[in-house]
Amino acid sequence: MPSVFSAIIAGQIPGRFVWSDDDVVAFLTIAPITPGHTLVVPRKEIDQWQDVDGATFGKLTAVAQAIGQAVRKGWDAPRAGLLIAGLEVPHLHLHVFPAWELVNFDISTASPDASAESLDEAAATLKTALRDLGYGETVPD
Repeated sequence: MPSVFSAIIAGQIPGRFVWSDDDVVAFLTIAPITPGHTLVVPRKEIDQWQDVDGATFGKLTAVAQAIGQAVRKGWDAPRAGLLIAGLEVPHLHLHVFPAWELVNFDISTASPDASAESLDEAAATLKTALRDLGYGETVPD
């Protein structure tokens, strides 16, 4: 059964994409823990992270690492958080976000009412950071 992420990937629901390649996309969540909170998602519909093949999981983590570098750069954060929660949408996704303290790893503190302007600004910041880090070919316009 297609997930909401499949609909976002297909363009049926709008998304703020910061990465796009043949296998993986990354877009901002509409309920961020911290500014720049990004979801790294395989295009292929896979529910559980334990069920993904090694090559795809390797690609996901490589993209997550690039996004992690960008969130640290874009927000001057000391750490980039990485979580695999998997309870809210049955489509594998890695949460990557700037982190300053341990509470930033608590997904239950996500803000469901982030403004469109703040999300657009975060997407622009991430795209700039990714381009500066040499990932321009994967950053959509």
